Amino acid sequence: MTLAIFDLDNTLLGGDSDYLWGKYLVSAGLVDGDYYERENQRFYDEYRRGTLNIYEFLDFSLRPLAENPSDKLIALRKRFMAEKIAPIILPAGRALVDKHRQQGHILLIITATNRFVTEPIADAFKVDHLLATDPEISDGSYTGRVAGIPTFREGKVTRLRQWLSQNSVNLAGSWFYSDSHNDLPLLEMVSHPVAVDPDETLLQHAEMKGWSVISLR
Repeated sequence: MTLAIFDLDNTLLGGDSDYLWGKYLVSAGLVDGDYYERENQRFYDEYRRGTLNIYEFLDFSLRPLAENPSDKLIALRKRFMAEKIAPIILPAGRALVDKHRQQGHILLIITATNRFVTEPIADAFKVDHLLATDPEISDGSYTGRVAGIPTFREGKVTRLRQWLSQNSVNLAGSWFYSDSHNDLPLLEMVSHPVAVDPDETLLQHAEMKGWSVISLR
């Protein structure tokens, strides 16, 4: 069966859920406002430049999961989905996912953003398969550390290969949609790489390679 893979932030969404979650934590008073706002912006800028140290970022971004009660975090996430994520779900993104669904393709969202933030977003798109950075859980509680390999840059390739093996799926005829040059390692692997509202580096690469370039905005 054909696999259709979708990046999430700034691809199916008209914004970055990880960055917005950080801002939402600040507005809810769950983190030190000035420090967290400053660092959240720094990491987001580094991501866009392609210089992000993913483990440094995860040490920062996963810490609030360990420092706050789960029930409080889940209630906050529900409000976050309604207030910040629902408004940036792109109608054309939904339509694209539905087009592949109607063709009988296997749908997979792959994102560097952690699973706590992205699981309900994948549910909103009715996509059953999600590869995301997994926060570590011990004795039923978040530790603030990452479990396994983050789904970032080459890590997306590694995690996808593991998933393909576990699910007896291959990349023949596969599609991958992304906005970011950080996803070039995975875009190079699929049969149909598609640059979606791409950043400048990805746009140049896509034009050089003759890849499709589309907008969902």
